[in-house]
Amino acid sequence: MFKHAIPVLQVSSAEEAQAFYCGRLGFSLDFEMRLGEPAGDPCYMGVTRDGATLHLSSFSGDGVAGGVVNFRVDDVDALHRELLAKGVAIDSGPVDQTWGNRELYVRDPDGNSLRFQAPL
Repeated sequence: MFKHAIPVLQVSSAEEAQAFYCGRLGFSLDFEMRLGEPAGDPCYMGVTRDGATLHLSSFSGDGVAGGVVNFRVDDVDALHRELLAKGVAIDSGPVDQTWGNRELYVRDPDGNSLRFQAPL
């Protein structure tokens, strides 16, 4: 029985990724794992916000930059206001889509697309 999936996004810098995801998007750092070095890269980390979990990796071979993650959220417009207040660059939206969602798109420093969606 499947329980849930955890996307892994490739990042080039653990420090930049943590600053973006935790400092600007409001995720909490759950863990970080490095081989031999107390800081720096490569690093594999897990972050969560409101029950949504992502893993971020600067290890070679853990995916490629440019991935996409869709998040279901309660209120796209409230999230838009929150992210703007934190200085997050908005890639697109909020916009009502013909397929029945209101959506907001953000890109992380490595070009991964984060799509926040709520049903209309």
